[in-house]
Amino acid sequence: MPALADSTLELTAGRQELIASMKTHLVRTGSGRRLDVVEAGDPRGRPIVVHHGTPGCKNLAAEWVSDAESRGVRLISFSRAGYGRSSRVEGRDVAQVVADLTVVLDHLGVERFASWGLSGGGPHVLACASLMPDRVVAAACLSGVAPYAAEGLNWMEGMGEDNREEFGQVLAGSTDQLLESARAAAAAMANASQDDLVEGMRTLLSDEDARVTRGPFGTYLLSSMVDGLGETAFGQLDDDLAFMRPWGFELSRIRVPTQVWQGGRDLMVPSSHGRWLSGAIPGADAHLNPDFGHLTVPAEHIPEVHSWLVAHF
Repeated sequence: MPALADSTLELTAGRQELIASMKTHLVRTGSGRRLDVVEAGDPRGRPIVVHHGTPGCKNLAAEWVSDAESRGVRLISFSRAGYGRSSRVEGRDVAQVVADLTVVLDHLGVERFASWGLSGGGPHVLACASLMPDRVVAAACLSGVAPYAAEGLNWMEGMGEDNREEFGQVLAGSTDQLLESARAAAAAMANASQDDLVEGMRTLLSDEDARVTRGPFGTYLLSSMVDGLGETAFGQLDDDLAFMRPWGFELSRIRVPTQVWQGGRDLMVPSSHGRWLSGAIPGADAHLNPDFGHLTVPAEHIPEVHSWLVAHF
């Protein structure tokens, strides 16, 4: 599918403080929807696709880009439907991401790729592993959420207060309230500092996660959330709804090498989700560390993830 004529080259700037230039695209689907895409690292390198968290967008952390450049990795990310400049798909399930990613990859000329997903991106990378076995060489789910209907899992047990309230609204069908809350949060974050972000997310941050949020990783996190929510906040609403509906694929059908990373000090997605996913995905390579938080995994362990993914090409 053709990109719009205004594909641009963004140079290092702003809060994200990227250490390298990034090539951005708006790619059109066959139905005319927009997909907001970014590339960084080695343009001729092994492609690794990043699925952002909830809420978030295509933005990439400077540390991830630096590591990609050092390994000869072509790092690709795109904003899921309803986030950033990507058009919404109302009522989407988790599996819908495969159709959008296929458009992105075909536009970029990428056939085989590896992939990792963070938090709310976890289910989406697992969808690709399950439904794109001829194209995915390996996948990694970092601090990822498990299906709401997972047998034997108390889904909200161990979540911080803010997440219990948010998903309680999903169960109650309070979509208007969810959307209003997301928009209010986006407005509050627009001029927030990293310390403000820590205070605003206090019920969801362990001490380890508060530490990395105050550091360089926090600049990425703040920019990704603000840019992702934009003016509509539909992406967060649609993610929340999708997590608690049938996902549209079977974890048991995953045959590609798959890692599961989860922390014992995670207040956003409790460690029980990682244990459940590790048991549900055939042959999963589990990294379940009692000392990890939710954000410490993407803040401090992406070089290990990239090294493992690259080894499977």
